[in-house]
Amino acid sequence: MITGKQRATLRSMANTIQPIFQIGKGGLTPALTQQLDDALEARELIKVSVLETCEITPKEAGETAAQRTKSELVQTIGRKFVLYRASKDNKRIEL
Repeated sequence: MITGKQRATLRSMANTIQPIFQIGKGGLTPALTQQLDDALEARELIKVSVLETCEITPKEAGETAAQRTKSELVQTIGRKFVLYRASKDNKRIEL
């Protein structure tokens, strides 16, 4: 669990990054969940875009993705959400 101050720091860091995944009409498939998991291990902080064709809301998609990847949902803004999980091997972000 991250504190409010840590969440604010992560939100400011996420401001400059581009979304690296898009969730479309297929939703959160197991393959996409695995890719999100791999990206979190490599980058620790990722941004994901939810397309208009997706059947679930960006908030629901973010909460589900966070639960499946055992990460923290940092924020949801518009059709994008940000996930954070500390890397086991190559920790880059110090909170």
